[in-house]
Amino acid sequence: MQKSLAKNENKFKTLFITISLLTVIVFVISINAGFIKIPFDAVFSTLIGQGTPQNELTIFDFRLPRIVLALLVGMGISVSGAILQGISQNPLADPGILGINSGAGLAVVIYMFFFQGTAFFTGMLSIFIMPLTALVGAFLAAILIYSISWKNGTVTPVRLLLVGIGVNAAFGAGLIIFQMKMEPVNFMKAIVWLSGTIWGTNWTFVLALLPWLIIFIPYAIYKARFLDVLRLGDPVAVGVGVNIEKERRILLIVSVALAGACVSVGGGITFLGLIAPHIARRLIGARHAKVLPLTALLGGFLLLTADTLGRVIMAPMELPVGLVVSILGAPYFIYLLVKTV
Repeated sequence: MQKSLAKNENKFKTLFITISLLTVIVFVISINAGFIKIPFDAVFSTLIGQGTPQNELTIFDFRLPRIVLALLVGMGISVSGAILQGISQNPLADPGILGINSGAGLAVVIYMFFFQGTAFFTGMLSIFIMPLTALVGAFLAAILIYSISWKNGTVTPVRLLLVGIGVNAAFGAGLIIFQMKMEPVNFMKAIVWLSGTIWGTNWTFVLALLPWLIIFIPYAIYKARFLDVLRLGDPVAVGVGVNIEKERRILLIVSVALAGACVSVGGGITFLGLIAPHIARRLIGARHAKVLPLTALLGGFLLLTADTLGRVIMAPMELPVGLVVSILGAPYFIYLLVKTV
């Protein structure tokens, strides 16, 4: 038993180091990806403060914030998906599929429709208000889904998934209604944002998102043992003394907070919260104390890779990262659906 635990721990460390190194490689490639090509020696010189003003502007003001945001958004959405799969006991759960992303997206589009064209929020406040707006929408969606799913004093995984799909469709209709009433310029902004794009290319957006991840990802890892118990089923969880509805609500709040904050700067990125947890569980097993950190690392790596590909495939045009993730994720979702149902 002790030997098996030590072997699993070594495997986790090996995987963590390997994925970290792959992330660093993609990080370096991503700095050079785009319309303006910067040789790797010039990238290195710029990073140590010996680059030209043009290269410093390109790297420090545009590319590095976007790269860091891709990593952060990927981490947040992936961990949110892992938590949703744990509390719903459903391998098909994902913030985008359950309607949480749509709720956050609808709130941000409403904010753009009513306030963006005015001076209601300006400067730094206008950037920090976006995660809060998305969070309100995400929580309203989660409350609606949870309330409708509640039956006979409990929430069943099947009802949670089906209600989430229905609410997702309803919010999608609301998004279309508001988009049709927008000015052409704002309409195009909303379309690109909802398709999933790392649009906040400055360090202020990083600062706006970072606190949510610093608080909620470690807290989710701290609560990992409850996800393990919930995975065994409600009767077993009750039998070992866990207040399942209380823990499920707390973990749902954590998941919604992560998804809402990430949607505010990353748009409607779907399937990432589905793919990353599944890959992590296949690599390391089902224990959430290992799954959640590995999921966060995989999510950041996958989204950064997708964003880099989106900037290279159709250069000088950019393919929204959400579309790249959907192209990769949709077949995997169909595979899981066929395998599970």
